[in-house]
Amino acid sequence: MTKSNTQLAPVHRLRTLFALVLVLCVAACSTIRLTYNNGDTLLYWWINAYVDFDSSQTDFVKEDIDEVFSWHRQTQLRDYAALLQRAKQQIAGPVTAQALDGFVREVRVRGEKLALHAVPQLTDLARSLKPEQIGNLEEKFAKNNRDYRRKFMSGDTEKRKKIRYRKTMEQLNLWFGRFSNEQEDAIKRLSDARPLDHEAWLQERMRRQRTIVELVRRVQSQKLDKAATAAAIETAIHTSFAQMDAPARRAAYEAQTRFYAEVIRLTTPEQRAHAQKRMQGWIDELDTLAREKQT
Repeated sequence: MTKSNTQLAPVHRLRTLFALVLVLCVAACSTIRLTYNNGDTLLYWWINAYVDFDSSQTDFVKEDIDEVFSWHRQTQLRDYAALLQRAKQQIAGPVTAQALDGFVREVRVRGEKLALHAVPQLTDLARSLKPEQIGNLEEKFAKNNRDYRRKFMSGDTEKRKKIRYRKTMEQLNLWFGRFSNEQEDAIKRLSDARPLDHEAWLQERMRRQRTIVELVRRVQSQKLDKAATAAAIETAIHTSFAQMDAPARRAAYEAQTRFYAEVIRLTTPEQRAHAQKRMQGWIDELDTLAREKQT
């Protein structure tokens, strides 16, 4: 593949792609194939909103994204289906915080694998960024952070808890179907007992953003060669995933897993069957996608 000027931000692009894959795994099963089969286009336009491609970059960026999706379809989707199959079996019995932690760790392993797979491509991308494109990325990060504060961190404590509870119920309804009034009251009590950690999550996101911007600026200013750039990107990837086990982050994460384990314990056999049926739909869709040829 011929390399030309582009401004795809390394590490961030792969994190974005993996986030898209996770979204597919929690979307309605009737939309997974449609979304995934158009994922390369969706990802292109999503990144374009961050960095504003010029006419010399469009073909290269699309080719790069196509390569990542092709590898992902051919090598990863069946593994995701197998992971969901194990989760489907586990949800039939008692679900502990430890079991949820194990599932999330398996997801993290796959995320890191995805990011590391593209290090050679990301190396070329990082070495070809333009200063104004890095500036565009930085401005978009700042806007997103302002939007996050406005949406999740404005108002008093009760208002913020109410917003969090509403978002949580949207996720739970997707998985388990409708809850009774008694169940919703119990879930609200559990939800409100959790610490409001929006500030901590925002600070963690801003730390990752700074890492990305500093990395690409250093590659540009120091004119790093391919080996040095690849090493810097690999270090950033490993550090980003390892940071999830930092003490402050770990405490918040464990509170989350305990909360969801308690919620699952509140569910009825019918609600768990609903979740299993939905998960089987996702498994079938992932298997179908893995068999299909990319067009």
